[in-house]
Amino acid sequence: MKEEFLHWLWKNRLFDAGRLGNVETGPVAIITPGDYNRDSGPDFFNSRLVIAGTEWAGNIEIHINSSDWYRHGHHTDHAYDNVILHLVHNNDADVYTASGRRLVTMRLEFDPSLWDNYIDFINNPSVLSCSGLIDKADGFMVKHWLWSLAVGRLERKSNEISEMLGKTGNDWEETLYRLISRYFGFRVNTDPFEMLASRLPLKIIRKHSDNLLQVEALLFGTAGLLDEALFREAVNDEYYLLLLREFNIMRAKYSLTPVDGWLWKFHRLRPANFPTVRLAQLATLLAHSDGLFSRILECHNAGSLRALLSVTTSGYWNNHYLFGKEVPFKAGRAGKQSVDLLIINAAVPVLFVYGKAKQQQEICDTAVEILDSLPPEDNSVVKDFTAAGLIPESAFATQALLELRTLWCRYHRCLDCRIGTSLIGMGHGIRGSGSLLLEP
Repeated sequence: MKEEFLHWLWKNRLFDAGRLGNVETGPVAIITPGDYNRDSGPDFFNSRLVIAGTEWAGNIEIHINSSDWYRHGHHTDHAYDNVILHLVHNNDADVYTASGRRLVTMRLEFDPSLWDNYIDFINNPSVLSCSGLIDKADGFMVKHWLWSLAVGRLERKSNEISEMLGKTGNDWEETLYRLISRYFGFRVNTDPFEMLASRLPLKIIRKHSDNLLQVEALLFGTAGLLDEALFREAVNDEYYLLLLREFNIMRAKYSLTPVDGWLWKFHRLRPANFPTVRLAQLATLLAHSDGLFSRILECHNAGSLRALLSVTTSGYWNNHYLFGKEVPFKAGRAGKQSVDLLIINAAVPVLFVYGKAKQQQEICDTAVEILDSLPPEDNSVVKDFTAAGLIPESAFATQALLELRTLWCRYHRCLDCRIGTSLIGMGHGIRGSGSLLLEP
């Protein structure tokens, strides 16, 4: 038995209320179970009960064994003096508060199938404990839960962006530049892209935004990708040598410190996602989109954002994905999926944060609407949920699924998940020939 399971039973009233009581007190009536407390102190605050005909207001403490009261040291802690009911699975001892009052202790009776379901869920080796059972949950509840998760993910990203904004002196353009740079890395190269953006401030790029070649030289040079040891085929490449010459001039002028070029990862990436190609795309975006943040604020739908963020590289990258190595390859334009990922992870969150900072709810609403209008993302997490029976309809829903997988499913927090709570709470109703859960 686990205390968190008993907490869940009490919070959701999934116990046999008719058997709550004892010979001494008689039946106990619950007015409100109270507010669940995850911090130190009693498990539930502000509970209201009727015990032996008298209404009580106070706290509830829950243990597996009543003797755990002493094992946890509550008998010497006056923070527990206001406990009005001690709920347990095994009543093996009388307990007293620090003030000497004998506590009313009662056993929490429940349907054993609830415990069986819970054990099945947390012991399920599948990526998703509820795989194959999600269709049993109420559809409206699932949609409402996903909506809450997606908004929560936006709020969580907002905190990260607000922290970044503080580091840039509340410069929205610089913050957006760093955020977009991070997501140009597609997770594999996130770290070197972030290092690049921190070592090459946007204000330097702005001074050369009318010259694409110089912007490319700044980005490739500061990225450490003009190191001759990295691309031996580039020693006679005219474009490469031109970038190197431009960068050496600006490196001295701005005291730039390049990132270690060996940090960039090419292995197992499609050529279109090579960091060289992605940097060339970022250069075009920065060179041709002066005041990018202001222009994003003017976008009110996904179409206008796509038009703004869809860029074509300089001609060299139409038949190259590495310096000095010509191939029959055309990767100049950023693909629709790549652009959508920038919208989802950079444009929408920064719009949401700006709306909150300026107390303009309409901007926050626009950010949510844009996210909800984009097609669902295609990644392993989304595929797992789709296979489990939960098919997202938009990027807003897939962001919710990423949040659910990251903060709930990964840690088997089924009792904190509305879908998990709904399914486990069905008791015997969840078990059937089609169940994919393990036997306890």
